[in-house]
Amino acid sequence: MKLFKKCILILFFLVHFSFYAQVKVLSWNIENLGKSKSESTITLIATTVNAYDIVAIQEVVAGPGGAQAVARLADELNRKGSKWDYVISDPTSSSANKTERYAFIWKTAKIKKIGKAWLEKKYHLEIDREPFYCTFEYDKKQFTVASFHAITKSKQPETEIKYFKFLPADYPELNLVFVGDFNCPQSHTVFNPLRKMGYQSAFVNQKTSLKKQCVGSNCLASEFDNIWFNKSRIKKIASKVLPFYKSFQNLKEARSISDHIPITMEFMLK
Repeated sequence: MKLFKKCILILFFLVHFSFYAQVKVLSWNIENLGKSKSESTITLIATTVNAYDIVAIQEVVAGPGGAQAVARLADELNRKGSKWDYVISDPTSSSANKTERYAFIWKTAKIKKIGKAWLEKKYHLEIDREPFYCTFEYDKKQFTVASFHAITKSKQPETEIKYFKFLPADYPELNLVFVGDFNCPQSHTVFNPLRKMGYQSAFVNQKTSLKKQCVGSNCLASEFDNIWFNKSRIKKIASKVLPFYKSFQNLKEARSISDHIPITMEFMLK
């Protein structure tokens, strides 16, 4: 009898979840992704992100070396068995020494890009590195990922993030998913307006930036990166960080890749 009930329960979950599309997204602030990244570094990055359907990258170098590095990464991913495509943003509107690009890379067999990707124009004067949007489709269901890299903590990133409360109303037809490096913990009150609209963070109390040196086994510094989604339209299955730095002998070597670790979320589209 217990076995029968267990089988019924498993069948229920299989049938219930079959009504939802399942997508795996990864977001990573790859520090200064450009010509300085060696081939071995590009290979390590590709190996780290290969299991995911969509990869959102922040801090792509604004010059030609940044676009070339993204192309090199896509080429490396294409050698691993799946076909990938990519799109790179124009440089952000920030000052010359802070401007950068964003990139999205996705598996074409599973994910379809809809229309053109774009940088947020309405708040480009208020937001130093305005978000980069791209709409994707999976199983005839669409969602729009908005990738973002906030100003540093010392410059008060909440002064930029406060404008995010207007974005769902500016794009009412879109199922927005905000990803990236907010340089601000999800517990900050600046996120309360999004919460009131039904948005939820994929991570709580999860540090994502690297210390300069580990203190014992503690190698993570601050709770900066996150994924925000509308829980009425998206069901989170799982979220986790990828501690790539554990493959290195020390943090100095790991930080040559990035001073942030990748964050990931698997979700269902309702």
